[in-house]
Amino acid sequence: MAQGPHRILLIGSNGQVGRELLRTLTPLGEVVTTARGDKSSFIVDLAKPDTLVQAFDKVKPTLVVNAAAYTAVDKAESEPDVAEVVNAIAPGIIGELAAKQGAAVIHYSTDYVFDGASTCPYQEYDKTNPVGVYGRTKLQGEQALLDATESVLILRTAWVYGQYRKNFLQTMLRLFAERDELSIVNDQIGSPTWSRMIAEVTAQITLQLKMEPAQFAEKRGIYHLTAAGETSWFGFAQAILENTESACRLLPIASAAYPTPAARPAYSVLDNTKRHDTFGLVLPDWHYSLQQCMDVRRDS
Repeated sequence: MAQGPHRILLIGSNGQVGRELLRTLTPLGEVVTTARGDKSSFIVDLAKPDTLVQAFDKVKPTLVVNAAAYTAVDKAESEPDVAEVVNAIAPGIIGELAAKQGAAVIHYSTDYVFDGASTCPYQEYDKTNPVGVYGRTKLQGEQALLDATESVLILRTAWVYGQYRKNFLQTMLRLFAERDELSIVNDQIGSPTWSRMIAEVTAQITLQLKMEPAQFAEKRGIYHLTAAGETSWFGFAQAILENTESACRLLPIASAAYPTPAARPAYSVLDNTKRHDTFGLVLPDWHYSLQQCMDVRRDS
């Protein structure tokens, strides 16, 4: 491959954030994707670290954006070894390879690194204490990446939804069409965040740092990236329902009435002050973002 002015290796381009990133990053340089179904000649599978080595050798990126992860929260409890390879070990390898080639890295993490015992939005320096395999492996991945390279930004997000792949919005829209009544958890609090907003902010940060590893190193560290405001899953479902013509009835229930293999943080709202102060970027309230997403869906 010929070396362009800026080459971006996008890992996880078929995911809900990755597909939005493909659109927002393309104006910034040559984006090389490595997912199954793409037209690329090679595939990156984070469960197979050798594929990362091959990708770096072929692409020689200026920037690596890792939007791939093991995100099956409940399944991770029975597949901890796979989750560890993808979420904990692979990010460290990405960092090592990027450092060798002089590339910067953007990586996404999660609100699940916290235990949810707080009643105030979590800041980046607050004590982490994941309550399940998914959160634990994502936290390990954060540390592995920070240990491996200087030129790295880790963006923690939460309650991600959008047009692509399986997520809460898509599940609710399907169930509203199938059911007359739904019970939704009302005692878990977070900030629904549109995948397109995540991609837009990522592109703006990349533009500000001019794809320069030295500038990434100057701003290195963890930043929170969620929509403003907070709600419960029940409140989120109500807001989605209001954007449909469904007559489905929603009933609030406690988490205890809907047991799952993995525990969830009861409160996982993230404080976004550091991102705002560093990059001057503000995300709108989650209600506004949801309305925008629904408008896009109707127009598509």
